[in-house]
Amino acid sequence: MSSEAEYRSRSRLLLGDEVMNRLASARVIVFGVGGVGSWAAEALVRTGLVHLTIVDSDEVAPSNINRQLPATVETLGEPKVKALRDHLLTVNPGADIVALEKAYTAENAAEFELEKYDYVIDAIDSLSCKAHLILHVTSLKRVKLFSSMGAATRIDPTAVKVAEFWKVQGCPLARALRNKFRRSGMKPRHAFKCVFSEEQGCNRGAEGFEATATGTWDASKAAINGSLITVTGTFGFTLASLVIRDLLDSGPA
Repeated sequence: MSSEAEYRSRSRLLLGDEVMNRLASARVIVFGVGGVGSWAAEALVRTGLVHLTIVDSDEVAPSNINRQLPATVETLGEPKVKALRDHLLTVNPGADIVALEKAYTAENAAEFELEKYDYVIDAIDSLSCKAHLILHVTSLKRVKLFSSMGAATRIDPTAVKVAEFWKVQGCPLARALRNKFRRSGMKPRHAFKCVFSEEQGCNRGAEGFEATATGTWDASKAAINGSLITVTGTFGFTLASLVIRDLLDSGPA
C-alpha cells in the first residue's frame, strides 16, 4: 500500500470506498481560516478531501497562536491562507489546495464562483459579510452551506451543538443575523445547519465587555473576544463532520 493510500486507510475502513470516493471528488471552500475554519480544513484534508479552497485576508498575529492551526512563532506575519496551505500540503502533498488572500464581501462575491463548489463552510466574523454569504449561498441550487455561529467567550466544548439556523438558541451572533434578515426583508432561501453553543460566557480578564452579558452582538468588539482552542477547534471539527456525514448520507446535490 502506498503512503498516500495508507494515510486514508482508517478513514476508508470506517466510511467505505464509495464515501471516500465522494470525498476525494468533492469541492469545498472555507471562508475564514482562524480558530474555527483552520480546524475544519485540517479535519477534511486528513480524512481524505482533495479539492479545497481557503479564503482569508488576515496575516498570522501573536494573539492567534493560542487557537489557530496556521499560527506559530515561525509563521508570524505570513498570510494565514499561505501558512495553512503549506501545512496542509505536508499532510497530503497531492491535495489541490487553493489559497485566496482576500475577504468575502458583497462587492467581490461573484469572483468566488461558488456555484462550482459542493460545500461552503462559513467561518466569517463580520456580521454584514456573513449575512451576505448566507443569502448568496442559499440562492444557489446545488451548493450546501454549513455555518459557524459565535465560538468566542465559550469554555465548555461539550456545549457545542448543531441546529438549523432559525432554531439556534442562546447565540448572540445568530440572533443578530436573524434580526438583520428580518429588517432587510431578505431571508435565506433554504434551511442550513449551524454549529453553535448556548453557553453564556464573558471575558474574565477584561472589564467593560458587554456583548455576551447583554445578549447582543457587537461586531466592533468581536476581534477582542477571548477564545480557546478547545472550543474553536470543536466548532471546526463539527463543521467538517457535517460535510463528511452529508457525503455519507447522500453526497453532493
